[in-house]
Amino acid sequence: MNFLAHIYLSGDNDMITLGNFIADGIRGKSYKKYPVDVQKGILLHREIDTFTDAHPIVRQSTKRLHKNYSHYSGVIVDILYDHFLAKNWSSYSKTPLPEYVDGFYEMMEVHFEILPVRIQKLMPFMMADNWLLNYAKIEGIQRVLNGMNRRTEHVSKMNEATTELKKFYTEFEHEFTLFFEELIAFSEQKLIEIHKIYEIQH
Repeated sequence: MNFLAHIYLSGDNDMITLGNFIADGIRGKSYKKYPVDVQKGILLHREIDTFTDAHPIVRQSTKRLHKNYSHYSGVIVDILYDHFLAKNWSSYSKTPLPEYVDGFYEMMEVHFEILPVRIQKLMPFMMADNWLLNYAKIEGIQRVLNGMNRRTEHVSKMNEATTELKKFYTEFEHEFTLFFEELIAFSEQKLIEIHKIYEIQH
């Protein structure tokens, strides 16, 4: 899953949310240098990624893109799924998306010193272009895919993937909806398990 989904699946604990958000840049056991709740968020992120990558519904979405985008298909599906989460946000949260996103940005600014350098550099761009809010529009997804394509030195051709998004919009949205219900339940259960592990350890 991409940024918005990871943030949403963290629940209402700011530090767990922060950990879930920064987790991609944290390797191996280096997560242990962070505060306990941030550690929990990092571990939750890893569990979410493992569950997502192996899930048959996600693989169905990925398969649709594989011919044109090869091993970048999974990254594209993560981004497309964030689009459907943003677009259908009111089905998942009582807090309007603009308000939710502003709250997240404020929280990240408060805890800026905890963030890895890579995320510290990313945040101003993320906030200036309001990535999380703009996921709800296809134009917003296009900008994200353009950026990803530039980062792969135009090898991935990910910028062209909105073609498939528009062509198979109903199929992708249906797959997201089915999968995300399962992922919410999985994440809630996994977070309970992670809390228990830390209780036993401490």
